[in-house]
Amino acid sequence: MSALWRINLWVTVFFALVTLACSLLSLQQAMTDVKRELQSAESVVHYLKETAERDPASLQTRLTGSLRHVRIRWLAPGEEFPAGADSGLQAWLGHRLLADGPAPQVVDLRDGRRAWIAVDPRDEIDEILDSLVQLLGVCAMALLLSLLVIRWAVRRVMSMLNQLLGALRQVSNGDLNVHLPAEGIPEARQLAGHFNRMTAALAQSQADNTRLTQALLAVQEQERTHLAQALHDDLGQYVTGIRARACLLRLVTGQPTVLEQTVSQLEADCEHLQQGFRALVHDLYPVVLQHLPLEEAVELLARQCRDTHGIACDLRIEGALPALSGSDKTHLYRLLQEALTNVARHANATRVRIRLGQRAGRLRLLVRDNGRGAQQPPRPGVGLHSMCERARSLGGELRVICQPGAGWALALNIPLEAR
Repeated sequence: MSALWRINLWVTVFFALVTLACSLLSLQQAMTDVKRELQSAESVVHYLKETAERDPASLQTRLTGSLRHVRIRWLAPGEEFPAGADSGLQAWLGHRLLADGPAPQVVDLRDGRRAWIAVDPRDEIDEILDSLVQLLGVCAMALLLSLLVIRWAVRRVMSMLNQLLGALRQVSNGDLNVHLPAEGIPEARQLAGHFNRMTAALAQSQADNTRLTQALLAVQEQERTHLAQALHDDLGQYVTGIRARACLLRLVTGQPTVLEQTVSQLEADCEHLQQGFRALVHDLYPVVLQHLPLEEAVELLARQCRDTHGIACDLRIEGALPALSGSDKTHLYRLLQEALTNVARHANATRVRIRLGQRAGRLRLLVRDNGRGAQQPPRPGVGLHSMCERARSLGGELRVICQPGAGWALALNIPLEAR
């Protein structure tokens, strides 16, 4: 059942209940009023009886035919009740109204005739029925007008809802190029505007995800290429040199000077090989976190940034840092590492300031450089996107502030009470 039919059904039931209640109240009030009038007519019945006993001519039809609430009939010899008594709704209502009322009076006239005189509620019953019919007619007209107004008012809304449902089906099927026309009532225009902005945002997010996925795949391939080149061109050469010098040792066992020189070269190649492996392992995973506290790991990262890129790092750790899980320490370390890498690559800075500490139940990290700055990009790249994801994994909020000539500022705020 559609919404319009449900609304029509509810309105019809409401009108039916209201009409029934009004009818019952009107009927109750009418019966009370009728009983009062019929009690007044009782005195008329007694007066007519006494008058007819004295003067039978007073019961002429032309004199009694226009009486209200009083009924006079002539009885045949031996008849106790008029033939053709009323039946149906009027008779039922008459019995209800006269249940406690006066009994009919039978008058034996001096001329031998017999008259039946009783209180007659038929006029009042007709008025009650007429009032009920009028009430039902008014309620029926009001219901009809209400249904027509509801249909007129709801028709455009239902059309708008049908358009929205159709558009949502297209969105659920993957079509994000659907738009709703911004026309009609103000609410419909607002709904269309919000829906169109939602689909535009979803389409933009889908395009950003596709772009970021492609960028991540490209970065993955670059890292694999870099790893392969490091293993082949750098570490592979040292391994080849070590193997060649190891073979040379067999030939120079009788030449102490050459032997000592060859051993020194082997030690140097092994040292370079070990440093190369350490650099690769550090790029793949920060092993320092397993052996050093977070404060010392951050200090080591700042020194590496200074030694590698020549950027002065002003590091200040305010108080004791809270105990973090292994994954949280890794996310925080990698986030700071990515921030320093971005400073080295893009900021053209000579100094970077790092502040890390706990305050008011929150862990706060601030990284700010004195570089050239730039307008903040409308869409974050892979680096900024990875930092945002790490901040989300930490349950924190990451803000990046950048202005031309004022450098970059990165602020991370992590609540500790939920951790």
